[in-house]
Amino acid sequence: MTTMPPVESQATQQDEWEDGAQGPEFKPLTREEAQQWRSRQPVFSVWRLVGVQLLAGLAAGLLGWLLMQSASVGWSVLYGAASVVIPSALMAYGMTSSALTRLMSGFAQAAFIGFLFWEGIKVLLVIAMLWMAPKVVPELNWLGLLAGLVVVLKVYWLGLWTQTRRSNENG
Repeated sequence: MTTMPPVESQATQQDEWEDGAQGPEFKPLTREEAQQWRSRQPVFSVWRLVGVQLLAGLAAGLLGWLLMQSASVGWSVLYGAASVVIPSALMAYGMTSSALTRLMSGFAQAAFIGFLFWEGIKVLLVIAMLWMAPKVVPELNWLGLLAGLVVVLKVYWLGLWTQTRRSNENG
C-alpha cells in the first residue's frame, strides 16, 4: 500500500475576497460621462408595464370565456387580472405622480420609505380584492381567478426580459 505525499500550498497571492483586500479604487463619473451613460440606458415606463398588464388580463379573460364557453370563467379570470392591475396602477401613481412623492423626491431615504409605503398599500389592496372575490363575482371559478392572476403577474417577467434585452443591445 502506497501513501500519497503531503500536498503543499502554493498560494502566494492574497485571496481577493479576504478581509482587508484592496479593490480597484472608485472613480466617480464626470457630468459629461454620466450624461452619456444615461443617454445609452433605455427609458422604462411603469405605466407601459401597467398597460401591458391590462391588455394581458383582458386577453386572458376573453380567452378563458371563449375556451370554456362560460361567462363566469371569463369574469373570474378578469377579476384575477384586476386584482393585480388595479393595485399596480395605484402603486405606479403613488410612486410617480403623487404630491408626496414629488415633495420627497430629493431624499433617498424618503424615496425608499415611499416605495415601502406604496408596496404595502398594493399588497393590502390585493388581499382585500381576493377576500371580496366571492362576493363580487357570481359563480366564482377559483382556477380562472388564479389563471388571470398568474398571467398578469408574468408580465413583470416579460418587462424584465425586454428591459434586459434592450440594455444588452445598447452596450
